[in-house]
Amino acid sequence: MTSETRGTAQLTTAMMLSGTLGVFVVESGASPFDVVFFRVLFGALALGGYVAARGWLRDHGFTRRTLALAVLGGVFIVLNWVLLFSSYEHTSISVATVVYHTQPFYVVLLGALLFRERLTAAKVGWIAVAFAGLVLVSGVTPGDFTSGGSYLLGVGQALLAALLYGLSTLVTKRITGVRPHLIALVQVLVGIPLLLPFADFGAMSGTGWKWGWLVGLGLIHTGVMYVLMYAAYAQLPTAKIAVLAFVYPAVAMLMDWLVYGHHIGLVQTLGVPLIVTASLKVTLARPARRPAAAPAPRTAGRAPKAASRPATPAACEA
Repeated sequence: MTSETRGTAQLTTAMMLSGTLGVFVVESGASPFDVVFFRVLFGALALGGYVAARGWLRDHGFTRRTLALAVLGGVFIVLNWVLLFSSYEHTSISVATVVYHTQPFYVVLLGALLFRERLTAAKVGWIAVAFAGLVLVSGVTPGDFTSGGSYLLGVGQALLAALLYGLSTLVTKRITGVRPHLIALVQVLVGIPLLLPFADFGAMSGTGWKWGWLVGLGLIHTGVMYVLMYAAYAQLPTAKIAVLAFVYPAVAMLMDWLVYGHHIGLVQTLGVPLIVTASLKVTLARPARRPAAAPAPRTAGRAPKAASRPATPAACEA
């Protein structure tokens, strides 16, 4: 088996696991704050055990600056999970997941706004196409704005979750010399004290067998899934990563239909290829050419393996 074949299998498996996340959230029966609290708690145990077993806690590579960036990214990613899981309650797993996949466009827009990254006319055009698809997928009607219904709230929560994910991605991209597993570990550890005041342990005392769903979110959807993703990223080209990322929403929509009988309507379906195509065009766009400069010193060899991969790859996981 070649390295790329193995990486493809690993990332496909990770994205399929990610697509089942919504079912685990709903079946747990817990509030979004409780779900995310126990996800980060069990996820920290899983990731912490893995990196400790690999010996990566020694010579971790963090500086005060990069640790602070990891903590800030953790705040964004944890709050993003709370909003995404809340949106499941008001819309559906299918709608929330597809709306959530506007993440790459927020990364581009925020990069231009906050860091003056170049925004080409082509990217602006594809972002416009994506948001046209978003309008179709969301299924929002003028009546939703006047009725004050919860559906509109759910769509808004998914959009805000995508925005926070985009912020986390931009922050994490500025961390170098640190393994992505360690960055992810810091991010989930941040969620424990952040969400502890909001966790309702009294409500959790009677969940019984539903604890299995919460443990699964931490061990499977945070521990196993992250390890598979980061192993795959080191073996795959960006183009293949971008394409395989869409296994996640495809599986999520399939699971929502199989388990709960939810499916998006015909008009909503028309918006899906618009978002997918625009996302691929934006993600795989060639970087703008810059004037030639003197070659920089070769320093990559001193960074830990796969340290340049973001801990929160855009549009790849929830």
